[in-house]
Amino acid sequence: MIRLSPVQLGEAEEQLVIEVIRSGRLSQGPMVARLEHAFEELTGTAHAVAVNSGTTALVAALQVLDLRPGDEVITSPFTFAATLNAIIQAGARARFADIREDDFTLDAGKLEAAVGSRTRAILPVHLYGYPAYMPAIVEVASRSGLAIVEDAAQAHGAEIGGRPVGSFGLGCFSLYATKNVTTGEGGVITTNDAKLADRLRVLRNQGMRGHYDYVMAGHNYRMTDLQAALGIPQLRRLPAMTLRRREIAMSLTDGLQGIPGIRLPEARPGTTHVYHQYTIRVGSQARLDRDDLRAALEERGVESVVFDYECYRSHPLVTTDDVPAARSAANEVLSLPVHPRLTDADVRRIVDTVREVLHA
Repeated sequence: MIRLSPVQLGEAEEQLVIEVIRSGRLSQGPMVARLEHAFEELTGTAHAVAVNSGTTALVAALQVLDLRPGDEVITSPFTFAATLNAIIQAGARARFADIREDDFTLDAGKLEAAVGSRTRAILPVHLYGYPAYMPAIVEVASRSGLAIVEDAAQAHGAEIGGRPVGSFGLGCFSLYATKNVTTGEGGVITTNDAKLADRLRVLRNQGMRGHYDYVMAGHNYRMTDLQAALGIPQLRRLPAMTLRRREIAMSLTDGLQGIPGIRLPEARPGTTHVYHQYTIRVGSQARLDRDDLRAALEERGVESVVFDYECYRSHPLVTTDDVPAARSAANEVLSLPVHPRLTDADVRRIVDTVREVLHA
């Protein structure tokens, strides 16, 4: 089976983990600080705050905005469940603006109409490793006096207009096992706001600024040094791993061109796609629909994935405005393997298998 996103760890990670074990300092310590500094360099931000998951990163970023019950956060209806879970856990209401047809990210043209008197923040999602169109989103946020919290869980190293994701507001990254950089579990929040960074550091440490110096109600959001040790070598390798992902994506695009009903991912000029996933769209002209194509690939040893979250459609803290573009995409998208462990033979097999089942 060609898997969608296997974990790839090596000797460098092993050596740093052993170093942590031998140091006797397992909880948050110098390795976490090194990881945070690496994320500051990656995003060009002044501050990075490591936490214990990508979901925690989103929750904490929203919590330091002091949202009140009834406040709304506008986000994409086409995202992983953690985006909505974080808004709900922070005590706010999620409101949707529809997505762009071409790249599945938040449509700034639909965003302004969703802004209301209780809107406090916009939460764009950099989906599949592709940046949302931040220049237009920033413009809407600035006009309305709204905070920006970026869900960059899948977009480590992605850029738009030469500016890294995670630098437009509070950037929230996931380091879960399937991500382009992993610590098994973990997350990072990036920001240029020193006051918010300070609040995040206190919040993650039970509200303590110093040893038993409690200054606010907090949580245990800390990352361990063992987790951080896994991520540091991967961040050093990230440029090479991203280059390999792009090479594989180009090979998939070259091989899958011209199949009736299949729409392939594209990147706008000036936008860097890091291909956390290679996501195609299976339209009505395709020989098989999306679900049948997925089943056929699975039978032939190629893993693919689909996401849908029925339970949120009736949740009291989720306002489900009409979002036809997202609804259509949810029925048609399919993610194929694009990770750096794929060999050229694996890529040819993926292409040949898709063409075989679609008789293309």
